[in-house]
Amino acid sequence: MGTAEGVGGTGERSAIVAGGGIGGLAAGLALTRSGWRVKVLERAATFGEVGAGLSLWPNGVRALDALGVGDQVREQALAETRAGVRDTAGRWLSRTDTQELADRFGPLVMVHRARLLDILRAALPAGTLCAANEVTRVGPRDRGVEVEHGGTASRADLLVAADGIRSTVRSALWPQAPGPRYAGYTTWRLVVDAGQRLPVGGESWGRGERVGIAPLPDGRTYLFCVANAPEGQREPGRELDAIRRRFGHWHDPIPQLLAAADEESVLRHDIHALPPLASFVSGRAVLLGDAAHAMTPNLGQGANQALEDAVTLAALLDTRPDVDAALTAYDLARRPRTQRIARRSRRIGAVAQWRSAPATALRDLLLRMTPDSAVLGGLAPVLDWRPPGH
Repeated sequence: MGTAEGVGGTGERSAIVAGGGIGGLAAGLALTRSGWRVKVLERAATFGEVGAGLSLWPNGVRALDALGVGDQVREQALAETRAGVRDTAGRWLSRTDTQELADRFGPLVMVHRARLLDILRAALPAGTLCAANEVTRVGPRDRGVEVEHGGTASRADLLVAADGIRSTVRSALWPQAPGPRYAGYTTWRLVVDAGQRLPVGGESWGRGERVGIAPLPDGRTYLFCVANAPEGQREPGRELDAIRRRFGHWHDPIPQLLAAADEESVLRHDIHALPPLASFVSGRAVLLGDAAHAMTPNLGQGANQALEDAVTLAALLDTRPDVDAALTAYDLARRPRTQRIARRSRRIGAVAQWRSAPATALRDLLLRMTPDSAVLGGLAPVLDWRPPGH
């Protein structure tokens, strides 16, 4: 993208997308399909991610359908996998019938994060992706934006900030906005090859600790472990030993999965969330995904909401008379929904991480007494989303 591309009389609208993760790639694809000339800037030297498992819920799959890549991920559906919440001994507290969920809302897809990124990258036109291009400065320019990146400056009609929870663009254009806040718990994520595909997934809840299991289509298993912990606490080279000590005595197949794991596969991250912002729009810059509404992972909606953002943004730019009107509509459509989901996810995480014995006993009892149909019905406001115009 040259220094004057996309601005002032070319007739073709141009966009710069900061961030080459799921939200950024989805935004680039959505805008490209709407006729925009797009550059996706990624600060890393290569496009890729050392990731683990990712839940694509029906709302996210519908967004991928709108992007033209839904069929490639729908093949990964786990409609016959049993799921729900268990206690540390393996007794079911709540069950989720994934077939009923699929019949009511659409399929739940479990995919490796790297696989989804591969699909999105492959769908973008050649020349769209620009690695080793960190955004260093942004500012308004001629009813558009000017972005300095990788030692050059580019102008465009629109800047989409999809550069994550510690967004450079958000810091520059929303200087008064609060930064990420620690949720009080840390997570270990790993993919394990235990030699067989498990028929059961879901979470197990203890006192201030949780384990999640999700079979992947290639026969491996995505495992995540969560524990209340001080922020920044680490055990370099011994993270696997740490989770074996914590969770190795929990119900099957958790001990077997941990026994089959290796230290190099363990990723540890403290969980942070972004406090609500007053707006997702500043001039011709718009926030998307974690840069706008980073949330705790307790509803599995982070990536799904980024996909919704991307599809909604492109659709509104197609149907509104100008870019400014479309961005106003995007803020009104996306900010209330994503902030509601973020609040709900935060509350679920708080309850799931309770440590008190009386509190956790009451929590488990209430889960057992709640009809499974009520749990499924409670997901409707999240999963019933449809792309604009569909």
